[in-house]
Amino acid sequence: MGSRVARKPQGGRKRVTRHLAAALAAVLFFCGGAVRADTCSPDRATVQGAFGRAAFHVSVADTPALRRQGLMNVSQMPTMSGMIFLFDPPTHAVFWMHDTLIPLDMLFIDSTGRILRIAANARPMDDTPIDGGEGVRAVVEINGGMSARLGIAPGDLVQHPAFGADAALPCDG
Repeated sequence: MGSRVARKPQGGRKRVTRHLAAALAAVLFFCGGAVRADTCSPDRATVQGAFGRAAFHVSVADTPALRRQGLMNVSQMPTMSGMIFLFDPPTHAVFWMHDTLIPLDMLFIDSTGRILRIAANARPMDDTPIDGGEGVRAVVEINGGMSARLGIAPGDLVQHPAFGADAALPCDG
């Protein structure tokens, strides 16, 4: 009878390194003080709340075709990334996870950039409607569980050029 040698699981160090790199990236996206105007761009959504600030690199879905496609068939998304869906005028937003392969948090946002509600950890491949309610100007989708990890909550503010000069957290200052 041969002896079995316990081996260290493959990829353990790489997995830890990836997690540390993701955590460091998240920390680097937090900033104190005012968000500078040069950080306000269509491909960035910055969330501010009691937890501090977090910036997400976002793809923009501002046409019916882009909104319909959304994040369907995306198998992975970088930690501080997402997609912003823009509606003009504001609408009653209802989403689903049809052909969406990863869990998502959906931040439903009004015209001033205030988060109205959060649908956390929406289940992949689920066709159940997710009702964001009336008066939704934008929806930011981020990785599932990220809202809870960062402390993002309804009432927090989102900075993005789509909210204009009258936003609760305007781009100019």
